[in-house]
Amino acid sequence: MREHPNVLAVQDALDAAGARTADDAPSLVIILDGAAHTAAAAAEALCIEVGQIANSLIFDADGEPLLVLTSGAHRVDTAKVAAALGVTRLKRATPEFVREHTGQAIGGVAPLGHPKPVRTLVDTALERHRDVWAAGGVPQAVFPITYAELVRVTGGTPADVA
Repeated sequence: MREHPNVLAVQDALDAAGARTADDAPSLVIILDGAAHTAAAAAEALCIEVGQIANSLIFDADGEPLLVLTSGAHRVDTAKVAAALGVTRLKRATPEFVREHTGQAIGGVAPLGHPKPVRTLVDTALERHRDVWAAGGVPQAVFPITYAELVRVTGGTPADVA
């Protein structure tokens, strides 16, 4: 799994951005023993709080992709986000829409390593954690990163999304 093209693309993007953890170590993609399709499963596998998981959720915002990196401890308030962005319709994207815009499948969508940049919001609730963990391109892959680094490497906008 370490050699999967999506995992390699995510690691290459992390390396190119110089992404770091709270211990000032490079952010490295690790492969879990099993797939972690949910924040709860990833948190359990990593022995961390579910709120430390940065869920990568792709939405269809008036036909354009929107990536919302939200804490695994809560759900995105789509009406609130749509109003804040001035979009008329914000809905969960289809699996085909997700793959088209990220090159990755639902359950393993990483915050970076996509074919081209995707507009990104980063949940401010993640900021309270020393390190957060995000998907690494496939359901078995994750990586640690700080909130500030996550915002920086994704070019994301901090937002209250819940």
